[in-house]
Amino acid sequence: MRLPRSLQARLGLSLGLVLTILWLLAATVTAVIVRGELDEVFDSALRETAERILPLAVTDIVGREDQGVTQRLAPIREHDEFFTYVVTDAEGRVLLQSHAADPAVFPAYNEPGFEQTATHRLYSDAALQGTIRITVAEPLAHRASVAREIRMGLVLPLLVVLPVALAAIILAVRFSLAPLRRYRTRLEARSARDLSEVPADDLPAEIGPLAATLNNLLKRLREAFEAERSFAANAAHELRTPLAGAIAQAQRLRSETHDPAIDARAAEIEATLKRLTRMSERLMQLARAEGGRLRTDRNTDLRPVARVVVDDLARTGAMDRIALTLPDTPVLSDIDPDAFAILCRNLVENALRHGAETAPVEVTVTLDGQLIVANDGPVLLRDTLDRLTARFERAKTRTDGSGLGLAIVAAIADRIGSPLNLESPRPGESSGFQASIRLPTDVPHSVAGDAMPKT
Repeated sequence: MRLPRSLQARLGLSLGLVLTILWLLAATVTAVIVRGELDEVFDSALRETAERILPLAVTDIVGREDQGVTQRLAPIREHDEFFTYVVTDAEGRVLLQSHAADPAVFPAYNEPGFEQTATHRLYSDAALQGTIRITVAEPLAHRASVAREIRMGLVLPLLVVLPVALAAIILAVRFSLAPLRRYRTRLEARSARDLSEVPADDLPAEIGPLAATLNNLLKRLREAFEAERSFAANAAHELRTPLAGAIAQAQRLRSETHDPAIDARAAEIEATLKRLTRMSERLMQLARAEGGRLRTDRNTDLRPVARVVVDDLARTGAMDRIALTLPDTPVLSDIDPDAFAILCRNLVENALRHGAETAPVEVTVTLDGQLIVANDGPVLLRDTLDRLTARFERAKTRTDGSGLGLAIVAAIADRIGSPLNLESPRPGESSGFQASIRLPTDVPHSVAGDAMPKT
């Protein structure tokens, strides 16, 4: 038999079984004790009956005119006679008997005292020097019937009391384990990235150390992640100034030299430094995505943020390659505008970098908060799509991206509870790539967007 996995079920089951067994044992012991006491009471009744009837029988028999005649006493009214008796003389002749007495039941008189046959319990006594004898008999079935009724009287209440007691045990166990259930609910409601301490003030003393150990572990993990994010953000921030200075020096070197070889080498140094600058910016964005607060206390319209991101990218020479589609009404969401800008910018840059140069990058924000970025290009395998959100994972293209863009987007999506959906080919097309994410908004997902003019 396998025990249930629930602690509440185990406690209820074990306590219920223990209580049932103890009550059955108590009822059995009580029945045995009561049966012994009943035997004593019935034996006393047998003896008292014999001692009370014998003097009356002697008086009646001695005063008779006809000696040796059997007399059967008639009952005053009909009733069940549990005690029967016979009065005999020294030769064993029956002189007097109760109305329901069966002489065959009574054995031959031996001596005063108790004796028992297969069917009856008997008591005998004698008077007038043993010339007049009495034997009183009681059926053993009568005693067994009384004992059975007593046992039923002990067991039947248990059939009512036990279910009530079991229900009370279950309620008591449930009430006692309520703090543990609340603690479990707090743990289940937490996201994988929530490393804050779990309140455990109301836990029982036996569980308290476990909760304290868990909180200490969460604290150490939180400090380790904070140290990692802080190091990445600080390192990236500190690199910005020297990198900008190095880029300026490379550009100055190119402007001052007239040697084509030196100019080419300086251009290569400048390009490498710019890639390093972009890498440091991505690292800062990743640190923000994994450690910053991504949800605010109020809603913000996402359309202006999307326009600013697209306009900024357009100034870099991608004006003709981006097609932005926005709804006419505000798209309100509690996502932090900076986080949305980072998310949108990385998706669009990824599409510009890896998409076909002859086809536009379509950026769409729907009324229900869905951000969709699609571009044309070769179809990517499912295995490749699954690896694209890993850090420093680059698609096999002609570009030299940092491999952090989609990892940053995936981190933000995970933090706001909206998974990133990558598809290739694009829905309804035979080629291309599409990334989509549904942002938290006040508009139900079933609501369709209004007219969406392109800008």
